[in-house]
Amino acid sequence: MPKLLLDIVTAERLVSSEEIDVLVAPGVDGELAILSHHAPLLTFLKPGEIRVINNGEESEIAVSGGVMEVMPDKVTILADTAERAEEIDEERAEIALKRAEERLASAPAEMDLERALASLRKSQARLKVARRRNRGLGRERTSP
Repeated sequence: MPKLLLDIVTAERLVSSEEIDVLVAPGVDGELAILSHHAPLLTFLKPGEIRVINNGEESEIAVSGGVMEVMPDKVTILADTAERAEEIDEERAEIALKRAEERLASAPAEMDLERALASLRKSQARLKVARRRNRGLGRERTSP
């Protein structure tokens, strides 16, 4: 299968630049699976999990939103924030999620609700990616 070049960039850094087999991304209208020779596409991403599949192995990256440009041989993601699974501290992600939930539950009238919801979605995505990685590591440790 032909490879696809993936570049994931934030304002602070280059998160990923690699050749991959399949990309699954959280588009605003639903999940998108991208393979080599995909039709050109420009779309917004919502907070969620990017799954990268290469040579049968899967890795995850949490994003808080952004823009994705797809060309037949290359995908470029300009993400608001992006973190690889191994960069996320699960305990800190849980604390951030609880804080976002509490903020929404006690939402004062002057609160920016859209910003609070974005914070909640970002925290949920980070925690999901961290938990998936940690479950995977647990399986590797216990298998013979």
